[in-house]
Amino acid sequence: MNDKEKILLAIERAADDLRRGWPVVVISRSGTRHIITPLEGVTSEALERFEAYGALSEILITHHRARTLKVAHKGLDTVRIEKSPWLTATDMQALADPTLDLANPLMGPFSRTENDRAETDTAAIQLIKFAHLLPALLIAEVKDRVDSAIEIKEGDILFFEYDQAHHLKQVAAAQVPLEGSENTKLIAFRPLVGGLEHIAIVVGDIDVGKPVLARIHSECFTGDLLGSLKCDCGQQLKGAIKAIDEAGGGVLLYLAQEGRGIGLVSKLKAYSLQDQGYDTVDANTRLGFDIDERVYAPAAEMLRQLSIKSVNLMTNNPEKLEALGRFGIDVAGRVEHAFPTNPHNEHYLAVKKSKTGHLL
Repeated sequence: MNDKEKILLAIERAADDLRRGWPVVVISRSGTRHIITPLEGVTSEALERFEAYGALSEILITHHRARTLKVAHKGLDTVRIEKSPWLTATDMQALADPTLDLANPLMGPFSRTENDRAETDTAAIQLIKFAHLLPALLIAEVKDRVDSAIEIKEGDILFFEYDQAHHLKQVAAAQVPLEGSENTKLIAFRPLVGGLEHIAIVVGDIDVGKPVLARIHSECFTGDLLGSLKCDCGQQLKGAIKAIDEAGGGVLLYLAQEGRGIGLVSKLKAYSLQDQGYDTVDANTRLGFDIDERVYAPAAEMLRQLSIKSVNLMTNNPEKLEALGRFGIDVAGRVEHAFPTNPHNEHYLAVKKSKTGHLL
C-alpha cells in the first residue's frame, strides 16, 4: 500500500470511528493536535471520556448553524462557541440537530470564542461531513497522542474528495436491460480504498468523437427507488434513460451523493424540517450544511475513463455545467430536462428556481 492509499484509508477509518462516537485527532499544518467528537448522538459517557483528556473543549459549528443559534459568525465558515457548564448531552444533541429544537428549546445565549484556527476547524467539519453526520462537534487542543485515536492531517482531509475522485477505478461491468432502454451497460467505479461506488449507465452506442448526450444524477433513495412525490428525482432518472435511448445513445452518471451530498439520514432530517415549514434550502442550512454539498470531480473522472471529452448535458442546474468545465470536460451544450409538477413538489421546484438558480 503506497502513502496515498494509507492516507485515504486512514480518513475512511476516521470517519467510521466518528460514526461510532469515538474521537479522532486532527493535526494542523503547524503540528498542533485537536481532538474531536461529534455532537450528533453524543452521550453523557462520551462527554466524560472526552473531558478526561484534560483539555479545554469548545463547540464547533458551521456559520449556517451559528446563524440559526443567533451567534455572529463574522464572515467565517466555522464558528467556535464556549461549552457552558449547563450543557448536558441532551442539550448538545439539540444544539447539533434542529429537528430536536421544539422538544428541547435551547437556553442560550451562546458565546462565540475568538481563534485563528480556521483551516483546522474547516478540516474537522469536513471530516464530520464525510461521516454523514451533522456538522457540529466538540473540539479541544491536546499536547500528546491520544491512545487509540486515529490522527489525520488537516491538509489530507481538505483534499480527500478530490484525491478519491482522481483514483477511481472500474471494478465491474455488465449488460443490464432497463425499463426505457434494453441496450444498457452498467459500469461500477470504486474509490481507491473502498467506499460507496458510483455507476455509469451507458445507454446504446456512444460516439466519443463528438459530444455525448449525458446526465449527472445524484442518487435519491426516496425518489428513485420509492417513487417519492416530494422531488422530481425519479422522473428525471427514468426520463433521462428513456430520452438517451431515443437519441441513439449516451451515458447517465449515477453518483453516490444522496441528499445533495449530506447523506440519507440528514436528508430525512431536512424533510422533517420541511414538514415544519422550512423550504429545502433553509432546511439544509438550518442543519448546518451548505445548500449543496455535492462535488462533481467523480463525474469528470468517470467521463475521462470512458474516453468522453465533450458532452451535451441534460440538466437544469448551471452549477453542473460550470463544474464539469472546471474539471476539464467540455460542455458543448445544455439539454433541458424538466417534468410536470405535482402538489407535493411544486414548492420544492419553485425554490430550486428562485434560490439555487435552476433553469426551470
